Amino acid sequence: MEQYNGVDYVTVGGLPSPPRANNNLKKISVLPLIFLIFYEVSGGPFGVEDTVNAAGPLLALVGFLVFPFIWSIPEALITAEMSTMFPENSGYVVWVSTALGPYWGFQQGWMKWLSGVIDNALYPVLFLDYLKSGIPALASGFPRTAAAWGLTVVLTFLNYRGLTIVGWVAVLLGIFSLLPFVVMGFLAIPDVTPSRWLVADLHDVDWNLYLNTLFWNLNYWDSISTLAGEVDNPKKTLPKALFYAVILVVLGYFFPLLMGTGAVPLNRELWSDGYLADIAKIIGGAWLSWWLQAAAAMSNMGMFVAEMSSDSFQLLGMAERGMLPEFFSKRSRHGTPLIGILFSASGVILLSWLSFQEIVAAENFLYCFGMILEFISFILLRIRHPNASRPYKIPGGTAGAILLCTPPTILIGVVLAFSSLKIMFISLGAVAIGHVIRPCLKFAEKKRWFKFSISSELPDFASQETNRPLMD
Repeated sequence: MEQYNGVDYVTVGGLPSPPRANNNLKKISVLPLIFLIFYEVSGGPFGVEDTVNAAGPLLALVGFLVFPFIWSIPEALITAEMSTMFPENSGYVVWVSTALGPYWGFQQGWMKWLSGVIDNALYPVLFLDYLKSGIPALASGFPRTAAAWGLTVVLTFLNYRGLTIVGWVAVLLGIFSLLPFVVMGFLAIPDVTPSRWLVADLHDVDWNLYLNTLFWNLNYWDSISTLAGEVDNPKKTLPKALFYAVILVVLGYFFPLLMGTGAVPLNRELWSDGYLADIAKIIGGAWLSWWLQAAAAMSNMGMFVAEMSSDSFQLLGMAERGMLPEFFSKRSRHGTPLIGILFSASGVILLSWLSFQEIVAAENFLYCFGMILEFISFILLRIRHPNASRPYKIPGGTAGAILLCTPPTILIGVVLAFSSLKIMFISLGAVAIGHVIRPCLKFAEKKRWFKFSISSELPDFASQETNRPLMD
């Protein structure tokens, strides 16, 4: 172990730890994990409408084809390698901590947790946006606030009941959420006019909205790393699940967008949150619109429970690493992190008043900072620990790792450049809070106001270094 500021921290070359003792807890298998990743990243095409509003059909379709190669696939590959190297619930926090030290590991945990909570505040908003056309009372005022809070409480309780339940609920919700788009696509075939897909006007593009919406819809692949300690045989299961989830997510976006833009005459101003339900009504009638609205509601429920699972287990993992007070590592009788769930739910309620665009822009800004730390850590671990066990390893050595991280890093710069000053100042203020919280926690530890400890059940990385040659 190494010691930083009085706290023991297990690194790749640290001393052996005893084997994990939580073998009695049910682990997540491949199929539920695929749909948990699906809901961490996507949940279906709900929320893609703003890409058409911002840039028109052609750029929207091209975006959902090209963007995965620039961002989603590199992030998923890095997540697969790092999660099999560090199969524990602190996920990206331990990646950064091992490469850059616990100080930056804590900052990573703060930024990614806050980004996840902001993201989760979006799903009650989307849920109500899709239902308000059928239930106008949910458009604003007290009924909308009460509905958002009530939904948060119900879904928080579902997270409390256990991750295995959440995983299989995600499977059922995923099938239910995607099925109406399959039906809509086939019904739309006679009305499809391919020329509508080619409409573009580069002089009339809201690049900020376009990039932020694409980025929001196709990121968060690394979130599943905070559940690695709950996965059955993560060294094989995680890479396989990530592979199938990438395919599911890309098809889940592209096919409905292709059919929706091709079957209905273009009016960009109408393409906003919930417009796919209106398209369903035009194509198939009121019954299809209601089905799609119900699917949207279920999808947002699935995204909420998946995101909250990652956020709360991340706090548990940080507590197991001694970065947060020990009480964050306590599990309920269902094996879930009760304190982490309550903290995450409180953050969602506090942020539920924000608009869709504000939430997306704020979380993207924070997420970008966290991803920069992840890319740096990924490359540094390749350089400093070339012989560490990597059950899944991206080919190409250190040079390949740098090349893989270059396009998404450039994209991060573009996304940040298009951010508004308001969002920039709010996000930088949130980042600054993290630099205050950690010294406060260290002071509380010194005064023994809270107990901090390193879990003896953490994975043993001591045997990961092998005698392989330095060059791959």
